[in-house]
Amino acid sequence: MIELLTTIDSIVWGPAMIALLLGTHIYLTFRTGFIQRKLPQAIRMSVRRDPSGKGDISSFGALATALAATIGTGSIVGVATALLAGGPGAIFWMWIAGLFGIATKYVETYAAVKYRVRDKSGAMLGGAMFVWKRAFARPDGSVPWWATLGAVSFAAFAIIATIGTGSAVQAAAISGIVTSSVPAIPAVVVGIVIVVAVAAVIFGGVNSIARVCEWLVPIMAGAYALGCLVIMGMNAPVLGEAVGLILECAFTPKAAFGGAVGSGLIMALQFGCARGLFSNESGLGTAPIVAAAAKTKNPADQALISMTGAFWSTGVICLLTGLVLVSTMIVHPEIGEDILANPSIFTGAALASAAFAEIPVFGTPVLVLGMCAFAYSTILGWSYYGNRCVAYLFGPRGIKPYQVIYVAVAFFGAIGVGDVVWTISDIGNALMAIPNIIVILLLSGMIARETRHYVYDGHLDEEYAEPVPRVDKAQL
Repeated sequence: MIELLTTIDSIVWGPAMIALLLGTHIYLTFRTGFIQRKLPQAIRMSVRRDPSGKGDISSFGALATALAATIGTGSIVGVATALLAGGPGAIFWMWIAGLFGIATKYVETYAAVKYRVRDKSGAMLGGAMFVWKRAFARPDGSVPWWATLGAVSFAAFAIIATIGTGSAVQAAAISGIVTSSVPAIPAVVVGIVIVVAVAAVIFGGVNSIARVCEWLVPIMAGAYALGCLVIMGMNAPVLGEAVGLILECAFTPKAAFGGAVGSGLIMALQFGCARGLFSNESGLGTAPIVAAAAKTKNPADQALISMTGAFWSTGVICLLTGLVLVSTMIVHPEIGEDILANPSIFTGAALASAAFAEIPVFGTPVLVLGMCAFAYSTILGWSYYGNRCVAYLFGPRGIKPYQVIYVAVAFFGAIGVGDVVWTISDIGNALMAIPNIIVILLLSGMIARETRHYVYDGHLDEEYAEPVPRVDKAQL
């Protein structure tokens, strides 16, 4: 069974998927007039509060919740894995994928906000499933079968992905970190703590999740970034060499760190792009689900704010991680040799741990606490994604059972999750990306035209004229 799933996983996350995602990023960059140049303005917008906007949570709360789901263990371990598999050049291609992914994040968020709806209680619902249903609805209100298929497939695969990637995998990461650092603490205890901590937040709904993420994300990201800067300061004499090595290995085959790590252009490109795409989730359609609940005047306003998430997760956090790892391995080339002598699925984590261990006393605790906080925030963020997809497929009554399953899976993940869960989650991620990418490509022309009006013609303060419709389960 696991062999079959592994084969499917290698196919769905193979060169075709990477080419589709990266190609979409590049195409939408040009389609939107290189929207990345509005990044400074978008960052300023992300910290302001606009109570006049229509929505359930603040724009910053939506951004923080999305970042909670993206700045996860992948921002640390994922970078290390890319480095070890694709060589130092993979760091460059990871950053490039993140840069172009900003445009995709903008477009998918724009579509989600434009086509969001309210349920009977007034709560905002949004995401690719609603984009499919509303964007292609006929004048009489009926929806073509292919649009319904796109909506249902996205929601179904997203639920699978959230339970695995968002719950089991992250809980397993927390348990592994804690039990390896403090062997006296059993995995069962870690699992119980995770269940209590997660349940206390997610059962409170999106407002509860957003409130926690608003203070947790800046603190954990700031502490981790500070740790990275300390290490880079310690490795200051070789930082220039590290940057040069990354750029050189991005375009030429070269062995590094005493021959322990080396790869050609194709491997660097493949692993760099793949991990870059994972780190910011641009194209997966996850962040737009929570962005649709944000208080905003128009779709472009929130889309600009949401696209900063790709910049922070890949453009900053992953870049800092990459510079830390490469500079540390230049100073201590034996680290790479020792780690690669016994490769495993934890190899990337071992490299990150070795780098942070260079900070006396505080290095390892900062990394352990940071990775636990990252994983915990990811559990919270992905729970909301699954929550909204369940509401779409089964109505509000499906939410509580899903939440119970979600926290239960977190417990089982903490006490020992098998490779099958990881693999199924990975497949779910890929399959949910396909309908999301298709729908935003179909709507890219319309979004480009409206972007010119709102962003480039200076109408970002303009209220979106179309009211958000209320729907019941029968209309979803």
